Amino acid sequence: MGSKLASGFPSSRYVVFRDDNASIEWNMQHIVILHLTHQWINRLIHTNSYTGAPFFSANASALLGADLSHIICEPGAAAVIKSYSPNLMVHPYMRQSNHLTKEDGEDEDSIVKRVEGMLDRLHVIVVGPGLGRDELMQRTAGRVVRAAREKGMGIVVDAVSFVLHFMFEADSKEPDALLLISADPSLVRSYKNAILTPNIVEFTRLCKALNVDASTDPATACERLAKALDGVTVIQKGKADNLSNGEKTEVCDIEGGLKRSGGQGDTLTGCLGTFLAWKKAYMERLWDHDNSLSEEELTAYAAFGASAITRTCSRLAFEEKGRHMQASDLQPQIQRAFQILFEDETGELEGKGAKL
Repeated sequence: MGSKLASGFPSSRYVVFRDDNASIEWNMQHIVILHLTHQWINRLIHTNSYTGAPFFSANASALLGADLSHIICEPGAAAVIKSYSPNLMVHPYMRQSNHLTKEDGEDEDSIVKRVEGMLDRLHVIVVGPGLGRDELMQRTAGRVVRAAREKGMGIVVDAVSFVLHFMFEADSKEPDALLLISADPSLVRSYKNAILTPNIVEFTRLCKALNVDASTDPATACERLAKALDGVTVIQKGKADNLSNGEKTEVCDIEGGLKRSGGQGDTLTGCLGTFLAWKKAYMERLWDHDNSLSEEELTAYAAFGASAITRTCSRLAFEEKGRHMQASDLQPQIQRAFQILFEDETGELEGKGAKL
């Protein structure tokens, strides 16, 4: 990272949470992808589900080093996602309002209880890949996020509409991302173990909702938004990724691909999940180290590391595939991207050949 740390980020020699006992460092991590699929049903024709986002996110977590990646979703999405890979744990616990029947014997409380029962076995939750606007799904997710926050878990929020849904009063004149039904800023505000990953459109809507001036340069606007959220880390995705917790701001301008495929952000959220799991392992002293890094520093490294890996994956995928590169082409590049950024040719962390 070198000179990129001038704004106050710690020395790059700690950018990877390393230890001589690497087998412990890279193991024992579990990630959950809380998938709220926007599954619209046309009963006369077909079922229309977008199941790629949760798969890409969960799979990226696993490919980067998480031992287990769980996806919690609707039954209709579960069957499809299970067919993508045998490596992911898929739980069909979620329900949309129009799929909740008396015959199921399920209600909001029973769904939340089942999902919350998993949290003690997990380190991080990622909320948003495939997010829909169904009210039952939103309420369920909100309660699970609050439970995860009470347990001090890492939380990655990809769908900004989910945050807005619980933060501000409804305004039917706004587009989908601002379909708001309550005024509850406590969901993520001031929780410094949470990371938001808005794209430029979502970022602008968040700034508008929080009365943040987004007309300045992107890095300054990102810092102002993070400050308005009382220290939540924000990664504003774009030509360069701006990262801020409201106090320290960094720009990740590592070269990416010449095409940004839809779904690239799902690889980012998955990588963030694994980095936050490594953060938790570091804080729990899962291996011997000097304990010199603060929680704030670890979150900064998680954000920068995930951004750097995703951008490098995009570059490698574009070099190989060209303009027909798709989101799925980033995933096979994760290991190579990690090696380029954090290892040398011998596989040693922080070796002389490492980029960061």
